[in-house]
Amino acid sequence: MNRTFLFGGVLFAAASFGACTGTIGGEGEQVSADEASLCVVDTPIRRLTRFEYNNTVRDLFGDTTEPASAFPPEEEVAGFNNQAQALTTSELLIEQYMKAAEAISERAVTNLATLLPDCDPVSDGDEVCADQFISDIGRKAFRRPLSEQDTARLRALFDWGMAEPDIGTFAESIRLVIEAMLQSPHFLYRPEFGGGEPLPDSDVVELDDWEIATKLSYMLWNSMPDDELFAAASAGELSTKEQIAQQARRMLDDDKARDLIGNFHEQWLLLTHVETIAKDPAMYPGYDDSLRGLWKEEVDRFIEYAIMEDDGTLDTLLTANYSFMNEQLASFYGDDVTESVSGDELRKVSVDPTRRAGLLTTGAVMAPHAKANQSSPVYRGKFVREQLLCQTLPPPPNDLIIEPPELDSSKTTREQFEEISADQACASCHNLMNPVGFIFEHYDGAGLWRDTQNGKPIDATAEIINSDLDRVYDGAVDLAGAMAESEQVAQCVALQWMRFSYNRSMGDSDACMIEPINQLFAASGYDIKQLLVELSQTNTFRMRHQVVVEGGGQ
Repeated sequence: MNRTFLFGGVLFAAASFGACTGTIGGEGEQVSADEASLCVVDTPIRRLTRFEYNNTVRDLFGDTTEPASAFPPEEEVAGFNNQAQALTTSELLIEQYMKAAEAISERAVTNLATLLPDCDPVSDGDEVCADQFISDIGRKAFRRPLSEQDTARLRALFDWGMAEPDIGTFAESIRLVIEAMLQSPHFLYRPEFGGGEPLPDSDVVELDDWEIATKLSYMLWNSMPDDELFAAASAGELSTKEQIAQQARRMLDDDKARDLIGNFHEQWLLLTHVETIAKDPAMYPGYDDSLRGLWKEEVDRFIEYAIMEDDGTLDTLLTANYSFMNEQLASFYGDDVTESVSGDELRKVSVDPTRRAGLLTTGAVMAPHAKANQSSPVYRGKFVREQLLCQTLPPPPNDLIIEPPELDSSKTTREQFEEISADQACASCHNLMNPVGFIFEHYDGAGLWRDTQNGKPIDATAEIINSDLDRVYDGAVDLAGAMAESEQVAQCVALQWMRFSYNRSMGDSDACMIEPINQLFAASGYDIKQLLVELSQTNTFRMRHQVVVEGGGQ
């Protein structure tokens, strides 16, 4: 019976949120002339991603089993998977929500003392403790104070459980309440309706403090607010830019921000591709599959350290002369590591600054953008153009058969790909990608440094065109240094963070926000944490156009 009740609760999400008319969607929409100065573009109602769901149940109930990993994967928009809209929920996902809620609630009630630290059902009474649980946990699960209707529904479910002969215990009745909370649209979705009167001469309203707390926590932690953020919302202390910035800076100094840093960079830099790498052991005898996990851990640790413990600048991400390795990984990189490394634990080590620079020359970036038996200037060039310059490359001709060149022991990879570029049908695209990829030719298909290939010296010189990086480069370290000073690269990084933080693509209507953000990012010395603080200060973050519910009212 409880499954039917809870399943209906999830279906209610589409009905309740779908009944709203007005501006719910958001990207690229036009605003009237009198509203343009407000620079507000709305974010659609968002559903918790698998990553956010796992973090939320961890912080809500201490459940670290990552139940959402079994959910269907989210679709990607503009390179990120955190943009799922509320109205795209499938029947399969609804069923998975139900199963997860059952399992989480069963685990949660095994320790009632943790759930109810200040109330004992035996001495204080079942009903008193149930009311306290519903109020306290409900406020955290729904990320706002419960309405009378919310409380009545959850209390009715508790009472029903206590009255049922097959249930009839306090723990099992609380389990039903948890199950209902976890399938409620108020847990699964993150609506933003705003409150109060519209600003003068517009239909723009400010988000209330609870909505700001939720938006801030999922932007900076990919999880629910903590007690301090909830307390600020309750006290009305998230109403000004200064109050929001103060909380943002505190949150970015918290270890939970490491989840955000890892999640963003994994998607932006396509690091999930590391898991599917396959290399030819005959071509790369130093490679084995255990390196994939080490490569991923190396770049994760490097990025986290650079942002959270070093100066946090884009320059450091792109040019640092250190990385994180254990004995096995250092042995793989060989002479590129300039100090002795022993043991299984990864630690900070110095690398040869003439061969390695920042994140782009790591195995986790080089090896996936290559073939199983050779490097790939095309893959590497495409990666830099799209991910770090935010350029959209022209598609290949419809009738073009795309095949990489067969290995030729008499030629270098560069020589073979230069022959491809000579084909006029391929030239327009390959002239953008290949030269960038040639600059990385000192790194073979497994990411190892090489000075020669097939008895010929590596030529890593090439000219980049169609960007603010336009000149001839000699190797990846040279390019990394220029990228650290590139306005186009910095603006692309800021744009990628905007897409990720605001859970949507950026359209023409965002131009009034993008340019000021770029200027502030530059003024900070391209400080990543400061960029995130600035993203919490925009009108787009703090406001939305008024939503009108059918039947009248806001």
